Amino acid sequence: MRRKLTFLLTLIVLGLGSALYAQGTDDNSADLNKDRKDVRKDRRDLRKDNRDINADKSDRNKDRADAAKDRRDINKDQRDINKDRRERNADLRKGDTADAQKEQRDINRDKRDINKDRRDLQADRRDIHHDQKDIAHDRKDRRHDRKDIRKDKKDIRHDKQDK
Repeated sequence: MRRKLTFLLTLIVLGLGSALYAQGTDDNSADLNKDRKDVRKDRRDLRKDNRDINADKSDRNKDRADAAKDRRDINKDQRDINKDRRERNADLRKGDTADAQKEQRDINRDKRDINKDRRDLQADRRDIHHDQKDIAHDRKDRRHDRKDIRKDKKDIRHDKQDK
């Protein structure tokens, strides 16, 4: 009975030991390869996030330039309206209704231009806001990718030490 128990115990220890050794060597190299693959993927994501950030910054700057141009156009059109009103009123005082009608058409045209420029300005401001949100989101993604790269490199170091 003791002999059989000792034999059984020895067989169990040898079986578990060899199973753990076999599992540890294959799994360790698989973990190492998986971690390397994760590092490559995270670096690719990091480059993509950097490109997205630069593209969003470029879009934001273009939208800011467009908004400034629209503000200048609104101011110019407002000055034109004031000038045309003065000329229209002077024409009406003189009794020249034909010239007053021309000035009124110019006023109406400038008002339409102002409204169009205001809509463009609002769209540019909205685009700037969306670009800012995209930049913040991409920066967050970039932070996470950097953190993942550090974690995967740490795992690779640990896997190499365990070999």
